[in-house]
Amino acid sequence: MPRFLARRVLGALVILLIISAITFWLFYAIPRDPAMMSCGKNCTPENLAQIRRNLGIDEPITFQYWHWLVGVFAGRDYGGYGYCDAPCLGYSFANREPVFGTIMDRLPLTLSLAFGAAIVFLIFGIGAGMIAAVKQGKPLDKIASSVSLLGSSLQIYFVGYIAMYFLVAKIGLLSQPSYTPLTDNPAAWFSGLLLPWLVLSIIFTANYTRMTRSQLVEQLSEDYVRTARAKGLSQWNVFFRFAWRGAMGPIVTVFGIDLGTLIGGAIITESVFSLQGIGRLAVQSVDQSDLPMLLGVTLLSAGAIVFFNIIVDAVYALIDPRIRLA
Repeated sequence: MPRFLARRVLGALVILLIISAITFWLFYAIPRDPAMMSCGKNCTPENLAQIRRNLGIDEPITFQYWHWLVGVFAGRDYGGYGYCDAPCLGYSFANREPVFGTIMDRLPLTLSLAFGAAIVFLIFGIGAGMIAAVKQGKPLDKIASSVSLLGSSLQIYFVGYIAMYFLVAKIGLLSQPSYTPLTDNPAAWFSGLLLPWLVLSIIFTANYTRMTRSQLVEQLSEDYVRTARAKGLSQWNVFFRFAWRGAMGPIVTVFGIDLGTLIGGAIITESVFSLQGIGRLAVQSVDQSDLPMLLGVTLLSAGAIVFFNIIVDAVYALIDPRIRLA
């Protein structure tokens, strides 16, 4: 297992290096002058030259990327902006603050939103899919399939505003969405994020219901499952010991990708509920043409997806030891 994980981690580092190089080139070489974006309207040639020196973009793009990469591991001096400690992802054009610090300030909210919603859609989605598979062809199966089809067709921005109007403004059943750090007040943290969790999990719940049902129905028809039944094992023993384990692979794969994507920012959900997370930060960076911040958010999203893919590979190796030889 250690050698298996070491290979996966090494491959992930190479992938992140390639992603960072491509993203840096796309953001800094293709757009108009980044210094002009940062300089503002009343910009003089002297100010423009000084900003180019401070940002380190007065050199060829290859040298810019090398200095940026060194700054990630060793820190970097940005002249008039000050020294940026490692890991340094640059200085924001908009607020003149280190990109990494701003991302870390927003990350706890996004982590709370992502993991809370993941717990909700895993419990309800996989649970409904299991019931539908066991009751295949019966009313419960048809109800679960119909509800999942309806849920997958809904849009978060529509459901979010409707839920806020009825559940918060009219009925007062739920609290106004907000974020309080978990360590400060766990009750306020839970109540403030409950509605965003429920709304964000609707589409995922529908997808996991259909995926779980289809995988379990396929596994229940396999020969080895029929053999286990013929040997006299109970229905639930066959279901959880054989069919469920065989169906876990695709579910784990999709969950790893979904969770990594959510940590990169639930853009629509954060915008609907005015939550200042990574997704909202990405939108603001696009509006302000804040290239360093947008680069940092993009790399965070890519890193989260790569990280959870490594976790998925490790889980696969535990489920099926043959994968460790790959």
